[in-house]
Amino acid sequence: MKVLKPWQTVAITVAVSFLLVLWDVPTSTWVTSATLSLASGVAALALMATSAILASRWAWVERLLGGLDRVYLAHKWMGVWALGLASYHMIFKAELGVWEVEPILEISKYWTRLLRQTSFVALMFIILLALNRKIPYHLWRGWHKLSGPLFVVVILHWLTFKSPIVLNDPAGLWLGALSILGVSAAAWKLLLYPYFARHGEYEVVKVSPGAGAVRLSLAPVGGGVTFQPGQFGFLRLKEEGLREPHPFTIASANQESGAVEFFIRGLGDYTRKLVSESRVGMRADIYAPHGHFTRPERASHEVWVAGGVGISPFISWLQDPEAESLERVTLFYCYTLGREFPSVETLQTQADARGVELVPVPTGPNSVAFRERLAEIAHDVPADSVEVRFCGPQGLKEAVSQQMEELGIPRRNLAYEYFDFR
Repeated sequence: MKVLKPWQTVAITVAVSFLLVLWDVPTSTWVTSATLSLASGVAALALMATSAILASRWAWVERLLGGLDRVYLAHKWMGVWALGLASYHMIFKAELGVWEVEPILEISKYWTRLLRQTSFVALMFIILLALNRKIPYHLWRGWHKLSGPLFVVVILHWLTFKSPIVLNDPAGLWLGALSILGVSAAAWKLLLYPYFARHGEYEVVKVSPGAGAVRLSLAPVGGGVTFQPGQFGFLRLKEEGLREPHPFTIASANQESGAVEFFIRGLGDYTRKLVSESRVGMRADIYAPHGHFTRPERASHEVWVAGGVGISPFISWLQDPEAESLERVTLFYCYTLGREFPSVETLQTQADARGVELVPVPTGPNSVAFRERLAEIAHDVPADSVEVRFCGPQGLKEAVSQQMEELGIPRRNLAYEYFDFR
């Protein structure tokens, strides 16, 4: 299935909005600041609505963009572009004397002006909140829930704003449909998602601490979740301070018992709290499955590159009883000495059991061991038939991409999930 890239999602939404506005206004007014302001306002609202739809975690949305990580990336850039377009719309008046303008919803001038100003402040608040990485996770989640109600304020601004667009115009139908879908998505996420989204209840049955990390083993209470190796779920522990769902890759394959495992490193305020306070007997909900990180259908040789806890999807693949052709796999495990989790010995045992070659890389992708072994693989088989699967920090991915280019391994042969998409 052909999927949309994040930038394409943003570009299509903006392009459709601009074209429909041009459809609705006289051609003689196309090249004016007023038309550009009107189109910018329409595009900003369309982006906000689409952003709300993307945040719903609906399965069809994830399939359309090829994974929830791509969905969240598109969601972020839609917000950035919405703020930029709304700023232009705020500065320049979207009105011309030759236009016939009427509000869709008639209210007093005071409330019209207040909604206009409040909608811009609301949009600015949402975007700044989303991009600020220093806000503690529990506060970030709580404030972010206001996105839906604030989106309604922006819709009210559109309905009460004097413009040449009416509801039965192409641009009006476009905004109306997106607004209904956006409000529905926001209501689903805010009110219904915790109860009706795909999830299962679990109990923590084993806690294995590591160096600033923890391995959690959970058993289902009743029905569990079904997933494909390499996918992730949102873990929500039913304990004070840990109730907000947080995404982690499931580091196990489907088992008859339904048990699942997570490898979690304390990298932020939420994960540090989770690592330090996890206890046997805790109850949790897991919302899953998400993600489209899969092995290639055909490859002369597979290269798996894991950075830190990015090892989780590869452990899941190693444990998959239905996995085939693992003897053609080389797993590079990049870690920091003293912080490896799981241990190299544990991972070596799992790799040996499935015939996978394990190459520990404690000194980074520029190490001799990594460069020489990857070069040997590219030499032994056609370089364009080497498929690379990567999970880890952005900096490590860029280093791997550079070495692939030097060895003639095509960029299209690299598949990955974005490691961090809060």
